[in-house]
Amino acid sequence: MDMSRRSTNKTMAPVKPMKMGGVVYDRKEPKASDALPLPLYITNAVFFTLFFSVVYFLLTRWREKIRNSTPLHIVDLSEIVAIVAFFASFIYLLGFFGIDFVQSILRPSADVWAAEDDDASVTADAIAQKHDEEAILKEDACKVPCGAALVDSPPPQVAQVVPPPTEEDEEIIKLVVEGKMPSYSLESKLGDCKRAASIRREALQRTTGKSLAGLPLENFDYESILGQCCEMPVGYVQIPVGIAGPLLLDGREYMVPMATTEGTLIASTNRGCKAIKLSGGASSVLLRDGMSRAPVVRFATAQRAAQLKFFLEDPVNYETLSMVFNRSSRFGRLQSIKCAIAGKNLYMRFSCSTGDAMGMNMISKGVQNVLDFLQNDFPDMDVIGISGNFCSDKKPAAVNWIEGRGKSVVCEAIISGDVVRKVLKTNVEALVELNMLKNLAGSAMAGALGGFNAHASNIVSAVYIATGQDPAQNVESSHCITMLEAVNDGKDLHVSVTMPSIEVGTVGGGTQLASQSACLNLLGVKGANREAAGSNARLLATIVAGSVLAGELSLMSALAAGQLVKSHMKYNRSSKDVSKISERK
Repeated sequence: MDMSRRSTNKTMAPVKPMKMGGVVYDRKEPKASDALPLPLYITNAVFFTLFFSVVYFLLTRWREKIRNSTPLHIVDLSEIVAIVAFFASFIYLLGFFGIDFVQSILRPSADVWAAEDDDASVTADAIAQKHDEEAILKEDACKVPCGAALVDSPPPQVAQVVPPPTEEDEEIIKLVVEGKMPSYSLESKLGDCKRAASIRREALQRTTGKSLAGLPLENFDYESILGQCCEMPVGYVQIPVGIAGPLLLDGREYMVPMATTEGTLIASTNRGCKAIKLSGGASSVLLRDGMSRAPVVRFATAQRAAQLKFFLEDPVNYETLSMVFNRSSRFGRLQSIKCAIAGKNLYMRFSCSTGDAMGMNMISKGVQNVLDFLQNDFPDMDVIGISGNFCSDKKPAAVNWIEGRGKSVVCEAIISGDVVRKVLKTNVEALVELNMLKNLAGSAMAGALGGFNAHASNIVSAVYIATGQDPAQNVESSHCITMLEAVNDGKDLHVSVTMPSIEVGTVGGGTQLASQSACLNLLGVKGANREAAGSNARLLATIVAGSVLAGELSLMSALAAGQLVKSHMKYNRSSKDVSKISERK
């Protein structure tokens, strides 16, 4: 049982924080249990003894009354006192243990890898979060355009108010270090996600002998990631978020949040947005919207695998299969099933709409429903895996490049010749030639798969991190072919990006975290769209494509004008001496 919120300390007056080695520590503050006349463990023992004593006394007296045929409702003074003592001790014990027991049931468990280890029972104090972190270097103050800040002197150190570990926390830290308590079970045992992260962090520092002083712990809602975003947290990484824009896309302006540590990226994308806006804006077309999942099954013979393939691709069976699939969600709707055979193995690529969610969990549940249904007619089918890499998720694959996955988007704009010369500092002819030799011929020489672009993944990754998308899906989401062509008798430039597999969502996963949710809100696509399911996610996909268009246009111009190296030397270099940052050896 969880006793993490109990204390055994006597009443003490609050004292001022102590400063040791540049770090300010909080000393213990008074708690409600400090007002008890006896230490808490003695008080618990008294009520335990009282409870079981009066229960034994009452049972004995009532047994005698039953034997003597005496009515049970007739009680004497000693029995009245015993009944009062029974209720008093019961209420105390219920309040002490019952509330934590109910909370442990209602609170979702963070232990997703194994059952709780009952061998290490813990009694712990609930003092505010521990940590003897050393001072954290203050972030550089950016007083110049994004990416242009040069550090002339080491940033000042700022003392952080960090409470030292309590005695109970020290006991738990020792258990974790000694391997007697699994680190992953701290949240479920303590019932306090912040405290669990703090204890795990200190145990990690003692185990490895390395300091995590520069990794922030405070000011983060660890409850929000429990069971859905991150296991075994010890802090969080700070990534600066900048704004590119306004991006004029389909008649609306968007300020695009981008989380990155690469200098010049946002400044370059911002220049592309400026060029697009001065030329009248960009337009986008959503070609397809469907997430895919492809299980692999095996039969005894290739002939039997082919029979299932014909069954799945027969239009007569589609309605039944669709009904079975659609039971998994009110948003997931089956769109198609395409099969491929390798010997006696069958790969079935399911595609479905997923509303405003990215949809991997949604389609996986629908596929599982269909597999269970198929077992009735194909009992000899051996399901090897619900994902057979014919999907294909988080890997470069021709099937995504050709068939698409997630949202397939084309975004285009016509940039006037004047803007090309005055804003982008180059000319139309140079851009067209560079695109042909670099993005098309050069990528072909490299054997690129979906990489016929300058740096689409740069923009996709930055927007994905800022808006809570899965960064690993940048692999297929960055599939892009950039086209630059001269139009209007060579005076103007037509630029387009075709991206067949942008995988985004506005609900679920990291989108519910406060920072990422704020970035989605900035774009006007936060959460699910109640009026038109899926429209927020589709709009986000077009914004991603529009941002890539701006980034491609600006980088290609910098390359054509010979500005790339110069701009990176100016905006992507730092004089900060990281070797001076102290480490625990």
